Amino acid sequence: MAYGAYGFAAEGQNLSGAGHRLTLEGRERLTITGVTDVDRFDEAAVILQTTVGSLIVRGDGLHMQTLSLEGGEVSIDGQVDSLTYEDSAPGGFFARLFG
Repeated sequence: MAYGAYGFAAEGQNLSGAGHRLTLEGRERLTITGVTDVDRFDEAAVILQTTVGSLIVRGDGLHMQTLSLEGGEVSIDGQVDSLTYEDSAPGGFFARLFG
């Protein structure tokens, strides 16, 4: 994994070979690659499926600026408070959410 001044990269491979990467600029602009699906989004949270698992983005005033599932890229503007990866196994985020 590589860390930058405002970025974080988690390397993973999907079937097409595209990697997963997060770039956070000043807690106000988040770009994510390796996205396979968007489960939910509103101003407080965005839940994405990525090539390395479920990613929950929490914050305030979140807006999706770019959504390209064909290209696997999502850009989110707003105040980002947290980024959390969750297990997709039983007992993970969705089991707690719907259980």
